[in-house]
Amino acid sequence: MTTQLRVLDPAEWDEWYAAIVVAFGGLPDAPEELDLWRELIDPERSIAVWDGAVCVAATSTFPFRISVPGGAVVPAAGVTGVGVMGTHRRRGILTSMMRRQLDDVRERGEALAVLTASEPAIYGRFGYGIGTLSLSAEIDTARVRLALPQGSDGVRLRYAKVDESLARCEALYARLVPGRPGMLARQPGWDRMVTLDPASQRGGGSPLQCVLAERDGELVGYARYRVSVTSEPTGVAGTVSLADLEAVDPAAHAALWQYLFDLDLTSTLVVKSRPADDPFQHLVSDVRRCGVRLRDALHVRLVDVGAALEARTYAAPVDVVLDVEDAFCPWNAGRWRLTGDTKGASCARTDEAAELALSVRELGAAYLGGTTLCALAGAGRVREQRQGALAEASTAFGSERAPWLPHGF
Repeated sequence: MTTQLRVLDPAEWDEWYAAIVVAFGGLPDAPEELDLWRELIDPERSIAVWDGAVCVAATSTFPFRISVPGGAVVPAAGVTGVGVMGTHRRRGILTSMMRRQLDDVRERGEALAVLTASEPAIYGRFGYGIGTLSLSAEIDTARVRLALPQGSDGVRLRYAKVDESLARCEALYARLVPGRPGMLARQPGWDRMVTLDPASQRGGGSPLQCVLAERDGELVGYARYRVSVTSEPTGVAGTVSLADLEAVDPAAHAALWQYLFDLDLTSTLVVKSRPADDPFQHLVSDVRRCGVRLRDALHVRLVDVGAALEARTYAAPVDVVLDVEDAFCPWNAGRWRLTGDTKGASCARTDEAAELALSVRELGAAYLGGTTLCALAGAGRVREQRQGALAEASTAFGSERAPWLPHGF
């Protein structure tokens, strides 16, 4: 049969979501997780591909707001649930879904699309570049020590219930969003996503726990984590798995890390999805015993080059003509003159001679400031047309803090 692509009918949500589950291996979600997805996913932003009465492919987008260099929080389409049944691969279905999706995103006036990729090799051909990295670590807390900064002893730590402390923690998180590119301003319902704790996903660990860091009664940080403990012939071996940690200053940050290091019956701290420049790396006595690793996290796509480049500020004055390649979204292709500094920017079409040539994929990689244009030029993916233009633009696109996606979607 000929497949049909259309916007999701709410009455077909169950079949649509079942297709995603099958495409991602067939493991069902916990009931409470499924209920939350049903609440957060908007059928009008969702695409279904049908072969007769069978849904064979699916995707959707969330109406996110994401922080960019300079502190603005801008609309972005959060692409999710991209899946094609194994029976219908290599028929152009994925390409047709991505085509329709980016057209829809453009019509909604969202200049950016972002996603996390189960298979990173897929999305470059659709113009997505790796915009953030996430850090993971497995720290031997029995051997590694922390050197705490001044003021850490003035931070009071106390245990709190996850649900009862959620509103205070979310208020603190919201304060931090403009200060680091890539962070998502959490919309209603997403606070529940970051604290969702089905027993089936604990990996044998405890329910999610929370510790608050306070100074003079004010919340200055929090950490949520779980603990798993096993008995071995040599004694008890426990692991702390960090879910998330936020702090407003170095003293609170260090005090929370010290708490996690010192938990009784544990000797390993497992850390996932932290910023690439997380300061704990400069507190530890032996970084080699921390097993630090980096991997791709947020993939970024400029849907409207002019609007996206105007939405952020630039670390240094920049005035450069970009020759942008974008075969998948041809409305972006051509020359753009970008002028900007720490106060703002403008980006408009121009007939002036190109000074840098690159594809929209490279713009996505550099957009949040985590990848330099110079590094991309070293791989032959950015080409300098005017001497000095590369260094100027690469410096301007930089960010003082590494961009970071705090949680998946």
